[in-house]
Amino acid sequence: MTGLFTGFFDDAALFPPGDAPMAAAVPAHRELRARLGDLVGPFVVPAARLDELAAHLGDGGPLGVSLIAAAGDLPAAAAGVGSDPRLRLAAVEVPVVADADAAREALAVAAGVVPDGVPVAVEVPRTAPRDAVLDALAGTGARAKLRTGGLRADLFPSAGELAGTLAACVARGVAVKCTAGLHSALAHTDPATGFAHHGFLNVLLAADALASGATAEAASDELARTDPAAVAGAVRSWPADRAARARAVFTSFGTCSVLEPVDDLVALGLLPSLDRTPA
Repeated sequence: MTGLFTGFFDDAALFPPGDAPMAAAVPAHRELRARLGDLVGPFVVPAARLDELAAHLGDGGPLGVSLIAAAGDLPAAAAGVGSDPRLRLAAVEVPVVADADAAREALAVAAGVVPDGVPVAVEVPRTAPRDAVLDALAGTGARAKLRTGGLRADLFPSAGELAGTLAACVARGVAVKCTAGLHSALAHTDPATGFAHHGFLNVLLAADALASGATAEAASDELARTDPAAVAGAVRSWPADRAARARAVFTSFGTCSVLEPVDDLVALGLLPSLDRTPA
């Protein structure tokens, strides 16, 4: 099942709760790529830290980056990545926009500076303008970036809210990437904080359900599943076309520790042990 998870885990080591220093995060990313191969997505970096990143690139092939930049910062930041042969622009992420006008502005800027084929994701607000922002993304090829957690309980959407947003994305043909909170394969309550976390496999099951025509309520039920054998068995049963369809909806998520979600998949029997995962 390795192919189902190709490029699924964007390396957000710089971000909370990991907060890895750049000097450690860059070589660790290269090691992850060598060890896990195409399971690992790009290295997520904010535009404000590009100079710091350049100072720590060291040896190795071009580093694929997912660049986080607001519309006003994107032209200079994209040019900076493009002018450094040690970097490769793999994706762009625009921080949360306030409304549809801001989303359209970001997309217009991106169209002028982001090379063809490089995906652009715009973070969608969890407020009333959500659907108008998704309307602005629809038909453009841009993805919706959904925040699924953080350092406070209020940053975690409920199952109903997340299912509703996923349904709104699927209805408009807008693919999704997620950020924050998806540390484990299955939905669970963190014993240290008491926060209820979504599981990344649950989100994948919800995406599959919605792509199959299910309701937001049915997707919410998928987000609530906690039986490891049942969840793993459901994913394992998918033929290649169904897996591809689910991943076309849920493209990737940022994680400050790529090894944690990969270890979960190994434990569930959905990936081979790390020493056998092809680089």
